[in-house]
Amino acid sequence: MQAARLLLVITCLIGLVGAGMAREADGAVRTLPHPKGKVLFGVTDTGETEDFKDFGRAVGKRPAVIQTFHPWGNTLTKAMPRWRALKARPMLHITTKADDGTELITPLQIANGRGDDYLLRLNRVLARNTLLTYIRPMGEPNRCLNYYAGVDCGGNVRGGHYSFDYYRSAFRRIAIITRGGARRKAINRRLRAIGLPKIQKVGRTKRVPKILPAAPVSIVWSPLPAGSPITRSNWPSSYWPGGRWVDWVGTDFYSRYTNWKHLEDFHRKWAVGKKRPMALTEWGVWGADAPTFVRRLFGFVTKRNRVKMMVYYQDFGSSNEFRIQNFPLSRRILKNWLSTGDFPRYAPGFPRKGQKPFYPGLIPR
Repeated sequence: MQAARLLLVITCLIGLVGAGMAREADGAVRTLPHPKGKVLFGVTDTGETEDFKDFGRAVGKRPAVIQTFHPWGNTLTKAMPRWRALKARPMLHITTKADDGTELITPLQIANGRGDDYLLRLNRVLARNTLLTYIRPMGEPNRCLNYYAGVDCGGNVRGGHYSFDYYRSAFRRIAIITRGGARRKAINRRLRAIGLPKIQKVGRTKRVPKILPAAPVSIVWSPLPAGSPITRSNWPSSYWPGGRWVDWVGTDFYSRYTNWKHLEDFHRKWAVGKKRPMALTEWGVWGADAPTFVRRLFGFVTKRNRVKMMVYYQDFGSSNEFRIQNFPLSRRILKNWLSTGDFPRYAPGFPRKGQKPFYPGLIPR
């Protein structure tokens, strides 16, 4: 018994001290190290390191954050070496849609533990590799085209597997298990306290570990500012899982859809109101050069001290509608802003190429 307790203490200390996380009492905000007064600038991942480097050269600043989009259950074996090679702090967006369009899992199934094998493996991989990572589960839940959306494109509440309650419960389960940092029994108590079943043996999980290590993760909740479609039932508040399970609030904002009032309202209610750091988890110039948009967006970011991260969305290929290299006026404005001292080239504790990766078994697709 004493040996088990000692192992638990050591495991938690390694997760806390090694990651350099600010961690309060259970359920409180957990933030990764962040340069004081600075904004972390990032870009989305195409799967190719050269695209990341080309983007950095085009805007005159290497991004400090890289956001990788993965379907539920996807392995990290290719992403981790890329993150290390680029020395960029990862943000992992988790969706429920496979590359071929198949729905892999529903919010109800996640809430009930059908995906626990994936969450357990994420917890172990990120903890054992000391990878300081933002986890962004099921972003844009109020965008009707997403599989896990609670409202369809006609403005109708979907219900069933996609009810708001199941989305919130799924989000909470993801946060509890990926964070870890306690005995299995304690994790199960946290789940039962919010009406969810204990950790399930599913997939390739033969047994649930007795201790879930403390993973250096920060959980990002990121709906659209007002929803698509914009209906009262599709506002962000329908999807809010509760402050105990959200470390960052985030939203997406593009030049094609610029309702600045909605963005300001989101910042006031969710960043200021909930006392959370805010990220623009996706932003970009879409379809046509928009220097005024870029200038105004950076003015918004730099005048609000709770906005601490912004990630540019670059799509695939040289002719896509978001490629900043295709918009010379916007690129010039972006480059000028990034040349100031507000945007560091590295995030504290960025992954390093020399670190030896540890994979506790492959995460099944």
